[in-house]
Amino acid sequence: MPTVPPANLAVDTADVFALLERGRTLSTPVLRAAVDRLAAPMDTVAAYHFGWIDAEGRPADGDGGKAVRPALALISAEAAGASAECGIPGAVAVELVHNFSLLHDDLMDGDEQRRHRDTVWKVHGPAQAILVGDALFALANELLLEIGTAEAGRATRRLTSATRKLIDGQAQDISYEHRERVTVEECLEMEGNKTGALLACAASIGAVLGGADDRTADVLEAYGYHLGLAFQAVDDLLGVWGDPEATGKQTWSDLRQRKKSLPVVAALAAGGPASERLGELLAADAKSSDFESFSEEEFATRAALIEEAGGREWTSQEARRQHAVAVEALDRVDMPEKVRAQLTALADFVVVRKR
Repeated sequence: MPTVPPANLAVDTADVFALLERGRTLSTPVLRAAVDRLAAPMDTVAAYHFGWIDAEGRPADGDGGKAVRPALALISAEAAGASAECGIPGAVAVELVHNFSLLHDDLMDGDEQRRHRDTVWKVHGPAQAILVGDALFALANELLLEIGTAEAGRATRRLTSATRKLIDGQAQDISYEHRERVTVEECLEMEGNKTGALLACAASIGAVLGGADDRTADVLEAYGYHLGLAFQAVDDLLGVWGDPEATGKQTWSDLRQRKKSLPVVAALAAGGPASERLGELLAADAKSSDFESFSEEEFATRAALIEEAGGREWTSQEARRQHAVAVEALDRVDMPEKVRAQLTALADFVVVRKR
């Protein structure tokens, strides 16, 4: 059964992958140069995290992630009539902040795998994961401010604001794990902070560097924010029902971490026998001393109850609703039609992806 139900989205994956590859190709040399500034051993630890070397320090050709954020930053510059290259510093800065959050989140969540490899804290220890994450955040702001223009100052303000919201979202996420119930509204607010804010920044930062006015940047930011909510809704589905071969994470990964993700929260709010039974099991799980030893069947039972209560379907529909709001936002600003089509194609891709 597909993670997201079929929809009338004509996604040209070849075109989308070309946009993602352009973002990766143009931003990676600058990203590598930034990482090279770090003192040893942080430079090596960061290189491992980005997949450039393996745990023994040998060159590697790892999966560097989907590169949605760099792609958005470059297209954002073009939306303002500037060249894609104008958005490269913004693309790299956003990618640095994103990876700062991944390093810290993996440690806080106890995730041992990312992109089919052991996470940094697992290989190099918690202290290095914290230090390298902090260093990447500092580098992001340094890269933008070095440009020295008024536009760079505006871009930095947007990035720091998005970073604060991202941290707020992670704090909310952690606190929700220890609560028996979380409302759908609270979950959406958390995900808007944790994922929506940085994608909103990615979708607008290139335009700001390209000289766009605040109205244009704000519209692109709204597109990115709702795209981020759609992105996270799909992530939440993959966190329960995703194929480990595609996601690089364990089966039922979000259930193992007791995350109050959208499918769980929506299922608990639905009412009915499956919802009530799910609530009873999750309440018992929170008090269990042997939760980490649960069998695959026990996690499968919880996933089945979430689906029976309607959590999976509700989350799928919410992903599509947020996708529609994101695409509609683009109608509020003038931009080249080619750029509008690219932003729409990226939004479509986010909703139908499997990893």
